[in-house]
Amino acid sequence: MWSRLGQWCVMMALACSPLFAHAQSLAAESKLRDRQNLLVISYHDIRDDVAKRGDPDVYAVSTRNLALQFDWLAANGYHPISMAQLVDNVKHGRPLPDRPVLLTFDDGLRSAYTKAFPLLRAYNYPAVVAVVTSWLDLPEGKTFDYGPRFFGRDDFLTWDQLKEMKASGLIEVASHTHDMHMGVLANPQGNETPAVITHLYDAKTGRYESDTEYKARLKRDLDLSSTLIERHLGAKPTVLVWPYAAYNAVANAVADDAGFQATFDLEDRNPNKIVNLHGLGRSLLMGNPDAAAFASNAWEVGDQAQTTRALQIDLDQVYDPDPIQQGKNLDALIERVARIAPSHVYLQAFADPDGNNTADAVYFPNRHLPMRADLFSRVAWQLRTRAGVAVFAWLPVLGFEFGDAQWRLRHGIKASGKENFRIDFTDLEARRWARDMYEDLARQSYIAGLLFHDDAYLRDDELPALKNRSQALIDFTLELKAAAEVWRPKLKTIRNLFAQPVLNPNAEAWYAQDLKRFNAAYDYTAIMAMPYMEQAARPSVWLAHLIEAARKEDPTLSRTVFELQTVDWRTGKPVSGKTLTAQVRMLVAAGANHIAWYPDDFVGDTPSLRYATEAMSARTYPYKKP
Repeated sequence: MWSRLGQWCVMMALACSPLFAHAQSLAAESKLRDRQNLLVISYHDIRDDVAKRGDPDVYAVSTRNLALQFDWLAANGYHPISMAQLVDNVKHGRPLPDRPVLLTFDDGLRSAYTKAFPLLRAYNYPAVVAVVTSWLDLPEGKTFDYGPRFFGRDDFLTWDQLKEMKASGLIEVASHTHDMHMGVLANPQGNETPAVITHLYDAKTGRYESDTEYKARLKRDLDLSSTLIERHLGAKPTVLVWPYAAYNAVANAVADDAGFQATFDLEDRNPNKIVNLHGLGRSLLMGNPDAAAFASNAWEVGDQAQTTRALQIDLDQVYDPDPIQQGKNLDALIERVARIAPSHVYLQAFADPDGNNTADAVYFPNRHLPMRADLFSRVAWQLRTRAGVAVFAWLPVLGFEFGDAQWRLRHGIKASGKENFRIDFTDLEARRWARDMYEDLARQSYIAGLLFHDDAYLRDDELPALKNRSQALIDFTLELKAAAEVWRPKLKTIRNLFAQPVLNPNAEAWYAQDLKRFNAAYDYTAIMAMPYMEQAARPSVWLAHLIEAARKEDPTLSRTVFELQTVDWRTGKPVSGKTLTAQVRMLVAAGANHIAWYPDDFVGDTPSLRYATEAMSARTYPYKKP
């Protein structure tokens, strides 16, 4: 146990260090957040020997840097709070101190007791320690691959250590589940995804776990974890930290039934504006930051995330009836995406082999359309884990070829002229079926967001009696998002927008699309910055006008994605890589933060890898390996 004198000596030594002085300077210059917003920090292993560079455990923090971080918090007016204070705030309105921060330590590692606990006592900081109960009771001699190395029983806390920590009054012991901190079989191709969000695939029967079976499995696990903690520590846990930040609304409902009052994930770096105690975001500490890095990188607040470089990709190109060829196609896709290193992939989730811009079938199990192949979840997971990109599911809004000819006649949009079938979204059954599609997609897939397809428009003769058509269509897409968020919370949204409503305000009546409304409704708007599709005589001039028109509604261009075309569909020929690179440079020079293109053809290497890497890499130095 540290004495108060020892604490004072450490604080004085840190305060005199150049690193700490630099951190103080950065803190004074940075924009501080709202004083009542909550920061939640996620720590893992604390070690004395963390390498300055290239440590195999990117989540490990050195004991020295942990002390620096704690002292920075104290010196800059942050107040570590307990879970009890947070619960009182949410349930009873009791105010939190200025700049509240909640410290959490995941996985029940032994270092939470040997390294972190002495510092927590020295600073009198409360914290949450989340334990995987099956790991605390590992049989002697049994090990498993934790990541940096194989871990055994001595790497985890003992029940006696937890009892001492809890008795101090500083430590809230939370469940990190009993045995769901792992991947489980998620699809016929053998991919494993986080156990909490996955409907298990049974290779023997060829079927997925039902919703009822899924909920029962989660309940058994949480009940067992809660029972073990109560048996050893005298009280059931009320806090649950979801492994890998993977959870959904159904899992949270199961947690409620098991007696948990609060749940945490890892998905928000921005401070929490506390609305309820479910899905509280945490900032995952990585790279062993010293005081300066901790101050300058971790706590600044931005309205939007980093710049976007996105490839929109047709899953129809990956699909092949021959599984061997399909595997080769997938490998080629992953290799290209990994080499280009964009930030995002907008991945087609529907099948459109006839190119009529409607979903003939889809690539995930569902209730209403044929499944061409159970492929989307596999490709999305491979892109995330092997290529390191965020995957947005790209799905129609109206263009679903549901039912038979009679069904379509009753539930489709009635428009003059020859049109591909599109549902009437004011029809209750058609609306419900579309919601079902988005829910079924999210049930089976680990995605970061949704891209609403460019079929979400209404011509001036479609649904003419509908009032405020632009807003009605927006409201429908938000219903689709809500359906998906039952299984995949905190989804980001992007909606395609034709260029004409941006360039010509009168065009809203022709499309039922409006940039100002889109910016209010979605995280991003993807303007189709496609001069050849618009038959622009001077593409560069046309793009310049589009940028300035977008800037009127989005002055910093922080919410606008400019989506270029890589094919001139009038001629069927690719747009040259040199031209695309010049267009990207022009967009960047004009202040654009978010750029995408469609299609990215991994089969034909179009645009060529050379130009694609130069134009669409999210790396600082695209020609150097990260």
